[in-house]
Amino acid sequence: MPQIQSIGVIHSPYQCLEDMPIQPKGASEVKGEIVLDPQYAEGLADLEGFSHIYLIYHFHKAIRTELRVTPFMDTQPRGVFSTRSPLRPNHIGMSVLEVSQVVGNRVYVQGIDILDGTPLLDIKPYIAKFDAVAQSRSGWLQASEQEIVNKRSDQRFV
Repeated sequence: MPQIQSIGVIHSPYQCLEDMPIQPKGASEVKGEIVLDPQYAEGLADLEGFSHIYLIYHFHKAIRTELRVTPFMDTQPRGVFSTRSPLRPNHIGMSVLEVSQVVGNRVYVQGIDILDGTPLLDIKPYIAKFDAVAQSRSGWLQASEQEIVNKRSDQRFV
């Protein structure tokens, strides 16, 4: 099986994990930049026509794996696969961000909730006709949208 390798780096204003937004909803006005390695720049053709993208990245500061974690929006331990914790077996993260502009090998985004210097694994377009789910459930999550917007990270997932 081929190894997954970084195709670029994600830049944001967040230099440390503590006090970061826990999801893009809490960073709606925060701007960031994705810099692809030059050999992948051609792959950005036509991306600017999409309003949003999925970024798939490596939680490079996660140093341990836990199968049960207490999520930021809960007080009860949960199975890691029912959370968005970085302490998963492969330390892979995903965020949906708004595309502002694509220039050369750079993608400028808004709504970024990712640590500066995070290795980028892939970019995929968000397509509402494929991805939007009208009838969905959010499992254990009981937080209001405002609580999610206001919640900030701490050191529990380092």
